[in-house]
Amino acid sequence: MYIHERKDWPDFHWNIEKLAEPLASVRYRQGGLIGQMKGLGFRLQQEAVLETLTKDVLKTSEIEGEKLDAEQVRSSVARRLGLDIGGLKPADRNVEGVVEMMLDATGHYDRPLTDERLFGWHAALFPTGRSGMTKIKTGAWRDKSAGPMQVVSGAVGKEKVHFEAPKADRLKKEITAFLKWFEGKDAIDPVLKSGLAHLWFVTIHPFEDGNGRIARAIADMALARSEHSSQRFYSMSAQIKLEHKEYYDILESTQKGSMDVTGWMLWFLDCLGRAIDGAHLTLKAVIDKARFWDRIKDVQLNERQRSVINRLLDGFEGKLTSSKYAKLTKCSQDTAHRDIQALVERGVLVQNPEGGRSTSYSLEPGQ
Repeated sequence: MYIHERKDWPDFHWNIEKLAEPLASVRYRQGGLIGQMKGLGFRLQQEAVLETLTKDVLKTSEIEGEKLDAEQVRSSVARRLGLDIGGLKPADRNVEGVVEMMLDATGHYDRPLTDERLFGWHAALFPTGRSGMTKIKTGAWRDKSAGPMQVVSGAVGKEKVHFEAPKADRLKKEITAFLKWFEGKDAIDPVLKSGLAHLWFVTIHPFEDGNGRIARAIADMALARSEHSSQRFYSMSAQIKLEHKEYYDILESTQKGSMDVTGWMLWFLDCLGRAIDGAHLTLKAVIDKARFWDRIKDVQLNERQRSVINRLLDGFEGKLTSSKYAKLTKCSQDTAHRDIQALVERGVLVQNPEGGRSTSYSLEPGQ
């Protein structure tokens, strides 16, 4: 029996004594991170938000097995935030849709969550009306023609069924109850509300696809409400991606348990705490990047060079060679070589020890 089949559904409850300490810890770390970010100044705050939202969009899709183009995501987020980062890359409709949903959820956290708003998010996620090669019903609840709605994980042919969602004829009633609770003025801490909203929405699974991404967007919306801020400095989705096995395990055990969801709430709080702790790495990267650009502010650079330097600062995979430079900037091999040599002469890049065909370059350590 799944929890949505129980007679006491959806009378969720938990042991508040067991949650008190981890909740207090998360709240303390939340406040500490926000205070630290506010001390950075507006420009660095915006850079941190850009990095966080980019990671959030990438990871919430990766959890569902979809890998988006990181440059497209970053460009789409930057445009919507009004940030000038240079070298913006056009984003396809799938990328724009996920970004639009995530920014609407957190950027407009104070607006009511309604069925029409959820329909808009769902339509944005599937702009072609297809999930992969399969045609799906978008901007509307699933109906019985879609058959039983199972929550699965794993590669095609090796899927694992974690639970089966309520039948389609229950959805209107279930969503109405969920939205009334979510917008209700109850005494529950907003962080706990985030965790329960995630679980509750995933359990209902009202759409043919995209339920996990929308559930995580709703959870982020509740977290933004808990902070009274649209600025995101940590990514819950990125942490869930790191712990995806544990995520599906706790979801499955909770679905097959009772209406006491203390175990799920404990896991959610612990995962959230680790997400907040991980944000300090993003903060360090943002500060290091800002210091780097400040140090070379008097060096004349063209747009190609700026673009490649940013890629290196953002964690370029592998080693930079003239061939990779030419591919990244869509220039000739000769132009790439001249650009790189100019950066070496100006002390921005340094040639790595190995030479010949394997000649590669890194940012000057002193920079």
